[in-house]
Amino acid sequence: MASRDFDCIVIGAGIQGSFTAYHLAKSGRKTLLLEQFVLPHSRGSSHGQTRITRKAYEQDFYTQMMEECYQLWAQLEKEANVKLYRRTGLLIMGPENGRDFLLFKNTLLKNKVPTVTLEPSEFSQHIPHVNRNPGDGAIVDTTAGVLYADRALKAVQGVFHRLGGVIKDGEKVIDIQTGPVVTVTTASGVYKAKSLVITAGPWANRLLSHTNLQLPLQVVKINVCYWREKIPGTYSVTKRFPCFIQTECKEGKYHIYGLPSNEYPGLMKVCYHMGSETDPDERDRQTDRWDIDILSHYITRCFPGLVPIPAVVESCMYTVTPDHHFVLDRHPSHSNIIIGAGFSGHGFKFGPIVGKLLCELTLGLVPSYDLSPFKIQRFLSQPKSAL
Repeated sequence: MASRDFDCIVIGAGIQGSFTAYHLAKSGRKTLLLEQFVLPHSRGSSHGQTRITRKAYEQDFYTQMMEECYQLWAQLEKEANVKLYRRTGLLIMGPENGRDFLLFKNTLLKNKVPTVTLEPSEFSQHIPHVNRNPGDGAIVDTTAGVLYADRALKAVQGVFHRLGGVIKDGEKVIDIQTGPVVTVTTASGVYKAKSLVITAGPWANRLLSHTNLQLPLQVVKINVCYWREKIPGTYSVTKRFPCFIQTECKEGKYHIYGLPSNEYPGLMKVCYHMGSETDPDERDRQTDRWDIDILSHYITRCFPGLVPIPAVVESCMYTVTPDHHFVLDRHPSHSNIIIGAGFSGHGFKFGPIVGKLLCELTLGLVPSYDLSPFKIQRFLSQPKSAL
């Protein structure tokens, strides 16, 4: 097996790993991006046509990171000469005095994000064909929109490759040897580097086991559902229908979110922000549909223009931390191993900034943002059984 030497190796070519490799290559580092599946693939968390991008968050630190993120997405659009973002706005609905709705609203206002508040009397004029729950508030993050996910992943990998980066797909990592020089072994080769970045999504703990570390990550399979418009175009992006988030809904504990009909003509993407625990290598055996029942009830009640039976059901995986915040940190025992994990179903939009931060950690630079919310240390005070 041929031995190859690099400055940095990144394991996992999803959006976070691909942007990390892109930033490392821009910094002049000889970088290898390893992917266990043949690209492109739909086995992880970065595939699919669309994601919501937004500044609307319950926490200030995410809202503040998104400011630069929009600039970095625009920069990639120019570098790759491809459209990656469509502005639609994001409608947030929830009980006017509910905890989650107020957190969203207050963070938007505090950070001076351009917004529109919709009073009950004017709601249906601006947002037709939606039954707002009595007592729900409604605020629109007007900066939000749709990211074209598959296109974005291809774009960042393409620029990385043009910068001299090496991508090897279909190479599953079977061993990691720690040390001042890290040795990564796949079925096809042995690679060495001064630094290693692990951005392996649902497989993060499999790889971390080679380094004597386990994080409290739960892998869940999400049913990604598309619902047919009774009259085509009712909720279309061309009719300026926005993305939406419904907080604190009657049907379930987690948010419901949706994107206007766009990727499949006549079908609107509406999903529940949680799923059932799964083994990432056995995810196709996971056939739970309780979340689809929640969505059907919600759609019947609130979206009368949709057929309340999904026309298409795809799947995706979330890798969830106990607090639903990311892990962006150095390995506690090996400072030349950097970890990006636990993106908890809301990390795609942060790809450019996560890649920049993981690059900065790899190069020993002071991170551009306060990483205290994302440190591994926050889990270590918990009982050992959680690790």
